[in-house]
Amino acid sequence: MYTITGITGQVGGAVARNLLSRGKQVRAVVRNATKGQAWAERGCEVSLAQVNDSNALTKAFEGAEGIFVLLPPIFDPTPGFPESQSAIESLRKALSAARPGRVVCLSTIGGHVKRENLLSQLHQMETVLGGIGLPISFLRAAWFMENSAWDVAPARETGVIPSFLQPLDKPFPMVATEDIGRVAAELLMASSRPERVVELEGPKRITPNEIAAAFAKLLGKEVSIQAVPRDSWESLFRSQGMQNPTPRMQMLDGFNEGWIEFESGAAKSRKGATPLEAVLRSLIEAKTEQ
Repeated sequence: MYTITGITGQVGGAVARNLLSRGKQVRAVVRNATKGQAWAERGCEVSLAQVNDSNALTKAFEGAEGIFVLLPPIFDPTPGFPESQSAIESLRKALSAARPGRVVCLSTIGGHVKRENLLSQLHQMETVLGGIGLPISFLRAAWFMENSAWDVAPARETGVIPSFLQPLDKPFPMVATEDIGRVAAELLMASSRPERVVELEGPKRITPNEIAAAFAKLLGKEVSIQAVPRDSWESLFRSQGMQNPTPRMQMLDGFNEGWIEFESGAAKSRKGATPLEAVLRSLIEAKTEQ
């Protein structure tokens, strides 16, 4: 039995689908029964637990051969990341009590970086969960290609996509969530000693200009991309409702300046198989159906 947290999200769902396709038993951890219904219909056992409820998580984790865990994303954190610290402590308690045979934890490119930014939450998670004495793999994934879901509407409506990743001709490490799910499932099922850190990106690095070109090809219209001026970020994010935009800005600076990078470098990262165009096509189709 493999227990999957975050199963209703893109990555957790991809992990579960990969395990089910290999005939494995899956336990879906969800916040309420309604969210688990679709997975129950696919033959999964469903366990109810909130990430901050360590007792419920322990029950969900008990008896599992392997567990996939992730930290619920918090894009506008309170200074010091207390929300994430609470969730990490709950995961630590549950994993320490359940003692599964293997854990795969979704982390991020730059998970080793001590310089504060939005991804510091995942650095904290690696530090805490790495100290509980379990066979654990930290899967450090690149920027999700699926973040371009936000670009579908402007590409269609105005033909101009705003970009916080800049310069526009710089190749950035990106990866499809389907590749993350596949690699996570492989790590859970592996019989060998688990790799402590796995750094994963797509088949090639991608420039913002290439994102615009791919949209233009798929939409059959001219699409360009424009860099959002750095000095406008704070006021823009606050106008969108953010209370603490600094960590997000620091993260974007890290990508743009290059200090958020894989610890072992691009040459040693594992490469996924899913190209950008395939992801953008699925995003466009999903938006069309809505």
